[in-house]
Amino acid sequence: MCLALPVQIMRLLDAQRALVNLGGIEKEISIALLDQVSEGDYVILHVGYALTKLNEEEAQKTLKLFAEMKGQAQ
Repeated sequence: MCLALPVQIMRLLDAQRALVNLGGIEKEISIALLDQVSEGDYVILHVGYALTKLNEEEAQKTLKLFAEMKGQAQ
């Protein structure tokens, strides 16, 4: 099963790489597949690549669902 997660761009490193916050951990990802990504944007991350931009409302809704599922699994 593959899982794509919403993450927020914390810092642009160059035109093809960025740092994101992934559950409190900073991770370097590729933004090479996207145009015009800015710090603060939310993107869908899959295997180290940002696939698409996501608005903040949708990102927060999805992150909330993941948190609820995690709570139910414990």
